[in-house]
Amino acid sequence: MKLLIVGGYGTFGGRIVDLLGCEPRLTLIVAGRSLSLAEAFCVRRSRAAASLTAAQFDRDGDLATQLLALQPDVVIDASGPFQTYGDGAYKLIEACITARVHYLDLADGSAFVDGVSAYDVAARQAGVYVLSGVSSFPVLTAAVVRRLAATMTRVDEISGGIAPSPYAGVGANVIRAIASYAGQPVAYLGRTAKIIGRPFTQQRRYTIAPPGRAPLRSTMFSLIDVPDLRALSKLWPQARRVWMGAGPVPEILHRVLIFCAWMVELGVIRTLSPLAPLMHWATNRLRWGEHRGGMYVEVRGASAAGVVETRSWHLLAEGSDGPLIPSMAVQAIVLQHLAGDAPEAGARACVDDVELEEYERLFASRTIYTGVRMQPRAGALLYERIVGDAWQSLPEIVRMMHDGAASAEGRARVDRGGSPLALLAGAMMSFPPASIDVPVRVRFEQTSRGEVWRRSFGRHSFHSHQYEGRGRSERLIIERFGVLEFAMALVVDGDHVRLVTRRWSAFGVPLPLWLAPRSNVHETAENGVFCFFVEISHPLTGLIVRYSGWLKPQPPGV
Repeated sequence: MKLLIVGGYGTFGGRIVDLLGCEPRLTLIVAGRSLSLAEAFCVRRSRAAASLTAAQFDRDGDLATQLLALQPDVVIDASGPFQTYGDGAYKLIEACITARVHYLDLADGSAFVDGVSAYDVAARQAGVYVLSGVSSFPVLTAAVVRRLAATMTRVDEISGGIAPSPYAGVGANVIRAIASYAGQPVAYLGRTAKIIGRPFTQQRRYTIAPPGRAPLRSTMFSLIDVPDLRALSKLWPQARRVWMGAGPVPEILHRVLIFCAWMVELGVIRTLSPLAPLMHWATNRLRWGEHRGGMYVEVRGASAAGVVETRSWHLLAEGSDGPLIPSMAVQAIVLQHLAGDAPEAGARACVDDVELEEYERLFASRTIYTGVRMQPRAGALLYERIVGDAWQSLPEIVRMMHDGAASAEGRARVDRGGSPLALLAGAMMSFPPASIDVPVRVRFEQTSRGEVWRRSFGRHSFHSHQYEGRGRSERLIIERFGVLEFAMALVVDGDHVRLVTRRWSAFGVPLPLWLAPRSNVHETAENGVFCFFVEISHPLTGLIVRYSGWLKPQPPGV
């Protein structure tokens, strides 16, 4: 099968080539206005299993002649920005229908994608599929909502957001699109009427946290103009509101964009389009933070029992795998076509053509993790609420320790650092003295806020308070030792639970994470016994304390 990728050497087109380059049954025509750039791109991927060919293609030129010369089976428009196509916005679609060539695009503009349905009859008559918006918004979001709402009798609200890694690399056309609509009015269908919003003038904060994984940092999302605003409203017309956002980082650049969008909304400036080159430079030069990205979709509605509840789906992508996700919908559809299961002929927004199971198969070979968070069960205690659906994967003895046990008893070994600073730090935290073998008792006290852990190593005791984080520490567990607070992620690693420090503070003042003590803390089960390991150190002190051992939980009243 021969694919013509318009904008094939650009950001999204290049990722499509990288995703499909391992498929020897494909010929990929990497095309754009510059033949030299297309050729250089193909040379850099000379080891691809697919056949790569460079071509010059101008979507403003004689499309019929160009399509006749290249003879593609499918055209993929990965150029854009689709919001600025203006007159003749759909001329490439028209040319593909006339030439009986299938068509896909990665359009991210709600109006453009909504307008493609006008070509449905013509596409059906030509026997070709014309799918618009073949990207995370709305393909992946629609698939997720179908999964979350499968057992709901009513969907009231749908929201979602994407939080790209600061190192993802953002193409110039994406920035041009954002600049064109930031602060401009955008309409989408509500239950009874169109609702007007202005991208980047509405915000919400959310923490992306797949169960059992270290969450992304609490992220501020701003409303964006994506196909979901109309497409999902049509699929679930009873929903009162559909809201989709983006959470670019670093947050200071995001806040500058919000300020500029408000200047457009207030009429101080007409559009941000002249600032697009500066925005592109800043986005790809001024970047810091973790090389991780994520996405969430949240659905609020009525369950089969008539109870109103909220369900959320979370995606976390490590490193350079995240930027590939927007192009994976194209990969999924091309693989369908190769397998003899091509999409049905017709022109439409691509919201029903890829299911979540197909995405999950593509995610499985990459460092991309997903999970669903449901309403916590009645009576769920602190650790179960934080871990979420990954709770049931833990060994039973580990769950027993955190599910209402009044106390636990066992034995431990304690090692202490010998440097003066380590001894001082250990004394300030009331850590126990060194011992090869010492009896241990832990008492758990449930409070309105969380739990108090009282640990006794022989005759030496110390305690801490643990509770569920809020705000910027959402989805984390907070442990307080006197004036110090540590916000930790509960990471499920096989049959281990690891506590990974994500934030910390002293006297309520947040401190840089690079200044924090280093910790290696995990819990597991061995031979049916709960085992623990805690090691705390600091570059300035070396080892402060290390204690490990086993415990047997005791039920209330023992």
